[in-house]
Amino acid sequence: MGGNGGHLVVILVSVVAMAMVPGSTQLQASQTWSLLKIQRLLNYPAVLSHWHNYTDFCYGGDYKTTSAFVECYGDSVTQLHIIGGGSAPPLPKTFSIDSFFTTLSRLPDLRVLTLTGLGLWGPLPGKLSRFASLEIVNVSGNYLYGELPLALSRLGNLQTFIADDNMLSGELPGWLGSLPVLAVLSLRNNSLEGTVPESVRDMPSLRSLVLASNNLSGNLPDLSGVKNLQVVDLANNSLGPEFPLLGRKVASVVLSGNRFSDGLPPELASFYLLERLDVSRNRFVGPFMPALLSLPSIEYLNVAGNRFTGLLSGNMSCGDNLKFVDVSSNLLTGSLPTCLAAAGKTDSDSKTVLFSANCLSTGDDTQHPSPFCKNQAIAVGIVPDQARKKPSGAKSGLVAGVVAAAIAAAVLAGVVIFFAVRKASMRRAQARPPRRLVEHASSAYPSKLFADARYISQTVKLGALGIPAYRSFSLVELEAATNDFEVSNMMGQDSHGQMYRGRLSNGTPVTIRSLKVKRSQTSQSFNRHIEMISKLRHRHLVSALGHCFEYNLDDSTITQLYLVFEYVQNGNLRGRISQGTEGRKLTWVQRISTAIGVAKGIQFLHGGIIPGLFANNLKITNILLDQNLVAKIGSYNIPILSETMKYEGGSGNKYPSDSVPNGDKIDIFDFGVILLEVVSGRPITSIYEVEIMKEQLQSALTAEGPSKRRSFVDPAVSKGCSDESVRTVMEICLRCLAKEAVQRPSVEDVLWNLQFAAQVQDDWRGDSRSSEESPLSPSQIPRESDQ
Repeated sequence: MGGNGGHLVVILVSVVAMAMVPGSTQLQASQTWSLLKIQRLLNYPAVLSHWHNYTDFCYGGDYKTTSAFVECYGDSVTQLHIIGGGSAPPLPKTFSIDSFFTTLSRLPDLRVLTLTGLGLWGPLPGKLSRFASLEIVNVSGNYLYGELPLALSRLGNLQTFIADDNMLSGELPGWLGSLPVLAVLSLRNNSLEGTVPESVRDMPSLRSLVLASNNLSGNLPDLSGVKNLQVVDLANNSLGPEFPLLGRKVASVVLSGNRFSDGLPPELASFYLLERLDVSRNRFVGPFMPALLSLPSIEYLNVAGNRFTGLLSGNMSCGDNLKFVDVSSNLLTGSLPTCLAAAGKTDSDSKTVLFSANCLSTGDDTQHPSPFCKNQAIAVGIVPDQARKKPSGAKSGLVAGVVAAAIAAAVLAGVVIFFAVRKASMRRAQARPPRRLVEHASSAYPSKLFADARYISQTVKLGALGIPAYRSFSLVELEAATNDFEVSNMMGQDSHGQMYRGRLSNGTPVTIRSLKVKRSQTSQSFNRHIEMISKLRHRHLVSALGHCFEYNLDDSTITQLYLVFEYVQNGNLRGRISQGTEGRKLTWVQRISTAIGVAKGIQFLHGGIIPGLFANNLKITNILLDQNLVAKIGSYNIPILSETMKYEGGSGNKYPSDSVPNGDKIDIFDFGVILLEVVSGRPITSIYEVEIMKEQLQSALTAEGPSKRRSFVDPAVSKGCSDESVRTVMEICLRCLAKEAVQRPSVEDVLWNLQFAAQVQDDWRGDSRSSEESPLSPSQIPRESDQ
């Protein structure tokens, strides 16, 4: 948990630890047995590799690591900490969360329990009520789903409950108010819905409330009476429209990416302990409060992407602790306060100040002309025709304009679910798993587990991958990026508009798609579409980076929409498969890795956003490769394109993406065609060729011995691949190409089989050392959720 909430957990753990000074008695044999059984139920994770029958869990000392340790009082376990290594896949289908908690209950004095990133899956069981002594629980980073069980309400000593990055669903229960000493409640990145219950205001010990990145809506209860509340993080929900009532001891308030509107309450100016305030990407209007800049404890202030108005002046003061300010994309006029304008000009001043897309007198092109901000009743900007030079070519005749205030930029991604295959069990000496396991792997997990994964955020991972945050762009930025939409930068055009390549001022290469807009499309329609587009961000998609609107001067209607995407400049998949030269063709290992990436991209399009995007017209030429050979789906069924075609009477997809009959299975078939070319190395240009090659594939699979199968595989890689790996890929490919949609596998089934093929190929290479030389070592193949 970020912010001050993390400090609270540390404090509470320390308090518990101080109360548990161990003696010298040996741990009960039954509890030693329980710990070893926990190790087995967790499928012998690497972090527990040092646990053995002879381990002195309590007082041995040598076995303890920062990722796994036990604390005891007397002869009984009081703390158990097992911290997995990041995004572990779900435990095998044989795992039973009920059995796991039954074993845990044999540690009756357990007061602190940490089980993070271990692949636990299933609903939290009612047996939690047996843990009467529990004070601190952290089960983040697993695959727990379902509602919060009533059993939690019986844990009268519970002080901290953290279950971030899971798939918990349903409404927040009203019995939360019955937990008398609960101080930290963190349920970030789940799929909780409904309103925050009124009973939260009856939690006198509550210090940290973190419910960010869920599907919560409505107004918050009155929290002004929760006197100890210090941390409130409710970002990226649909809460609002009223700003919540809070007590004055609050230190961190994060409400970004919601639906709060009207103005900020004047009481905020007297929140003297407030260190962090983030209300960005909402719908606030009215005067900006300069007093926020000078709050004595304020360190971080973000009000970007609203419609705050007001005249700033140079003589406004700033607090001594202020380090970050973002007032971008509002309607502010005047001049930047001197205490902000001087940011970064001295060694002692390390402020970060962002203020673009206002109407400030800064003397640069990051601001709108002053008329843009004068009419506060207009939702977003209008500029005179003469204020912009009309670009030539594709843009002639368009009314120039500027970007709107930033709209929701939540980075969401679905959790990629597949089934772990332990390397030791995949050696060639061992028989292949039963056929039914490979064909129906995904059926072992309830379908709700996959459905509830839609709103699991991957912000940290995307940031680590270097994908910039989604934002709104000004037209000036896009003109500069494309040299005024120079014809030489045009990559192509279709009935929707033109596509340009460009380079932002920070050097980031981008692709800019311009879309003509019909007057019959409403602003509500645009907001809905932009909210959807802002979520199209994933390792295996050409991700959306932002948008820009142009407006008509007379009636403030939108006349042109620009969408900004990543620019992927290493060619498409066909260029490295069937059209590649010998030195550029992908190896078998790389082909499996690429196929896994495409499947994960499809899985995100189907389940990582709501509503999902289906019938995406997937083609091998639209699968792009970046400099690390990571596959990215470069074209997908963005609803605004279909809507534009509908208004124009075009022949595009006549169905909304989420209402296409069997849309998910259409994508599975298209993926099968891509996989067919990946395996065979032969370009496929018609459905007739698909049918011919499908028959050849079926014949190769039914033939005796591996030689027939290898004859179907691209000769450039056939000598460097395991027969087991080839057969697995060919079988799932054939199933994807089934004529009846219902007979095609789920994307989870596809992923499991491809992951299996990657694993057995890895084992085969380790045993026989194939003559194939791969630029990517097997350890570099994505194994789990790498999105």
